[in-house]
Amino acid sequence: MKRLFLAFCAFVSIPQLAIANNAGVTSSADPRVTEAGMEMLRQGGSAADAAMAMMLALTVVEPQSSGIGGGGFLLYQDNSKGILSTINGRETAPAAAAPDRFIGPDGKPLGFLAAFQGGRSVGVPGNIALMAEAHKKWGKLSWPKLFKPAIRLSEKGFVVNKTLESRLQLIARLWPSFDEARSIYWANGKPATAGMTIKNPKLAATLKHIARRGPDAFYKGAIAQQIVGAVTGSKVAPGDMTMTDLAEYRAKEQQAVCAPYRAYVVCGMGPPSSGATTVLQILGTLQRFDLEASGKDSAKSWHLIGQAMQLAYADREKYLGDNDFVDVPVAGLLNPEYIAQRSALIDPDKARIDYPAGNPPGAGPRTAAISSEVAGTTHFTAVDAKGNIANMTSTIEGPFGSQLVAGGFFLNNELTDFTFAPEKDGAPVANRVMGGKRPLSSMSPTIVFDREGRAVLALGSAGGKRIIMHVTKTLIGAIDFGLTLDQAIALPNIYFGGGQLEVEENSFLAAMEGELAKYGQTVRSVDLGSKVNGAQLTADGWTGASDPRSEGTSAAIDAKGNVTIKMPRSSAEAPTEDVG
Repeated sequence: MKRLFLAFCAFVSIPQLAIANNAGVTSSADPRVTEAGMEMLRQGGSAADAAMAMMLALTVVEPQSSGIGGGGFLLYQDNSKGILSTINGRETAPAAAAPDRFIGPDGKPLGFLAAFQGGRSVGVPGNIALMAEAHKKWGKLSWPKLFKPAIRLSEKGFVVNKTLESRLQLIARLWPSFDEARSIYWANGKPATAGMTIKNPKLAATLKHIARRGPDAFYKGAIAQQIVGAVTGSKVAPGDMTMTDLAEYRAKEQQAVCAPYRAYVVCGMGPPSSGATTVLQILGTLQRFDLEASGKDSAKSWHLIGQAMQLAYADREKYLGDNDFVDVPVAGLLNPEYIAQRSALIDPDKARIDYPAGNPPGAGPRTAAISSEVAGTTHFTAVDAKGNIANMTSTIEGPFGSQLVAGGFFLNNELTDFTFAPEKDGAPVANRVMGGKRPLSSMSPTIVFDREGRAVLALGSAGGKRIIMHVTKTLIGAIDFGLTLDQAIALPNIYFGGGQLEVEENSFLAAMEGELAKYGQTVRSVDLGSKVNGAQLTADGWTGASDPRSEGTSAAIDAKGNVTIKMPRSSAEAPTEDVG
């Protein structure tokens, strides 16, 4: 167990977990996707098989959030070998991409509305390459079987839910410039509404082709030509992606980032994800405070969480990026002495007036710069009968990505996750655009191990930069406040902006607004929707959990094949805030 307490660890070895008292669990933001994963488990598939079938099904029913036109990060706990692995399927910038990609004719950074639409914002998609690596390493079912649920949903059609309806309404004013998107998701000249059935035969044909020919069929040949054609032929901001960019894309297995918190070890993705590093910084700076004693109903607990959050995000903006291109001081950021220094900046009785970035060991000169990252994305979790865990966050960035469609699927706008201004104060920023580089991400798939080395929690969320806080809040709820995963997910969300502390409206934190403000920082109640999904090991085995703010579900199958479905929501009402 000693190796788990390293801040930066490769292929973490842990003791084998006893087989759970059920034959598998799946959790996702859409019941049809939860069922797609369960279908794989019923056939004897592994957690990896289930998760990859879920990723494909999300391409169909949650096109606004993720899919094969985007990328993701996967944590995989191979229980039989006791090894935690991670796969980086983050999109890359085309080779021709230059640092001034999002600089306008006036020499200033473009506004987000101008930047995200069209081919300029599209990165080389990584999800199929990630899927291929996961299947090769941990798959049990044949490659074509993983595509069956998604193909069925594309061919026979799926019913539009309230969430998709709301996203279509949100984006409708842009789509006169995007004929292909309109042809699939509009009916009678208007965006499709809840209850309508959508069929996507072009996507079905694409999925069938990849199922027959394997992952190379996505990155070479006809599908790759469709992607390049959509990007370079866009009516809006045509891009410069080439067939070579696609053919040379590789998903890569890389080191997990882990650190202790209380009696647990928390693990997540390394750069270009800022998720694990920032989550672990927040937790580390809170370690000296007794949150269990103060409890979830105490304003002091949330004051401390808010202070730790703002300090960690300051380091995120300054130091995090793609470590193939910039030196990211992960070990320094999680160094216990440095964490203690950062924690000492927190006054338990008073909010700070500023939240400066620090100087972690091993960090070179760097300028801080804010990156754009809108609230999108999706997360899903699968646990199989042998206790293997596949925990993946996937995205095409903003709602419907770049708005461009190729082969029936949306292409991402992931390049807008780069910092638009390549320099600040005369020095290059860590997250500047460069050819072949992967943009900084807040995706935070997380697995937690107990003192015996057993995996006990797996979770992640949607929500742009807020993903980090949705995950952190949930971890604190489970570890410090002693809540079940369902209860921890349901805790109010917290974030910050414009020098203010933001708390979720219509929650007990909103009712506590005045009490929190007494610590000296302006507090405002805002819509902080989230979309957390995950699973938890209990005395009765693994159980799934999903966010009551979403339409997500979880399901468990026992040894006799009986499936139990958990639905935290009492209605199919869409979340009001755009979390993808």
